[in-house]
Amino acid sequence: MDRTHAGFHHVQAWMGYFFVAPATFLILVIYAVPIVLVLLVSFTDYTLVSDYFEFVGLENYARMFSDAQFARALVNTLIYAAIFLPASFCLSLVIAIALQERKQFKSILEVLYFLPVTSTLTAMALVWSAMMDSRQGIINNLLQSIGAGPFNFLGSEQLVLVSLAIISIWSIVGFNMVLFLAGLSAIPKGLYEAATMDGADHPLDRFLKVTWPMLGPTAMFVAVTSSITAFKLFDPVALLTRGGPNGASEVFLYLAFLEGFEYFNLGYSAALSLFFLIVIFIFALFQAFFVERKVHY
Repeated sequence: MDRTHAGFHHVQAWMGYFFVAPATFLILVIYAVPIVLVLLVSFTDYTLVSDYFEFVGLENYARMFSDAQFARALVNTLIYAAIFLPASFCLSLVIAIALQERKQFKSILEVLYFLPVTSTLTAMALVWSAMMDSRQGIINNLLQSIGAGPFNFLGSEQLVLVSLAIISIWSIVGFNMVLFLAGLSAIPKGLYEAATMDGADHPLDRFLKVTWPMLGPTAMFVAVTSSITAFKLFDPVALLTRGGPNGASEVFLYLAFLEGFEYFNLGYSAALSLFFLIVIFIFALFQAFFVERKVHY
C-alpha cells in the first residue's frame, strides 16, 4: 500500500513537471536566453556592419560612465520619471475615488477613462503631436483664447519632457484607475462606519485612516508597474522628437536604440541595455522591500 502511495506521488510530481515545462521553456527562450546573449555581446565590440568582433572586457562599461551623452540620457530619464510617476499615481487615485463615490453614469465614465489604454500609442502620439502643434494645434488655440501662449511643446528644451509625460500619463491613467477601483471595492464598508463612530467625519480623515492604509498593496503594485513604464519611455520619443531638441528628450532607452541601430555599436548598446535592466530591477526591489514595510495586508 505504501509503495502504491509513493508511486502515485511520484507520478504526480512528474505530471507537475510535464505541465510546467512548456511555460518554463517559453520563459527561457523569451527572457533568459536573450538576457544572457545581451550580457555576452556587451563584453565585445560587435557591430552590425562587420562580421569580425573581439572580446573587449569591461571597455563598453567604462565608456558608458565617461560618455556625456549617456549622462544626459540618464538625467532626462530621471526628470521624466519625476514628472510622470507622481502625476500618474495621484491622478489615477483621485479619479478612482471620484468614480467609486459616483452613482450615475459610473460604468460609462469608467469606459471613457479606460479607452486610452486600448488605443495604439503610436497612433495617439501622432494625434497628440497635432494637438500640441505650436501654430495650428488645438491646445495652443485654447491657450491663446485666454491670453496665453503659443507654446512649442515638443520643440522647446524646457517643455519637451513635460509634454511627453502628459502623453504617457494620458495613456496609463485608465489602467491604474482600474487597479485602484479594484482595491477600493475590496475595502469593507464596516471600516468606514467604525471610523465615523470614532470621529472621522471628514472625507479626508476617512481617506487617511481607512482608504489609504487598506489600499497599500494596490498602491505598491501601481507604483512598481508605473516605475517600470516610466523608464521604458521610447515610442513617443522615436515618433515625435527623435531625442530633440538638442538632445533634451534623448532618454535612456532611445540612446540604446541609437547606439545599436543607428550607429551600429551593438556591443555598447548591449551594455546600455543591461545597465538599464539593472536600474529597473534595483528600483523595483527598493519599492518592494522598503515600501512594503509600510503596507498593511
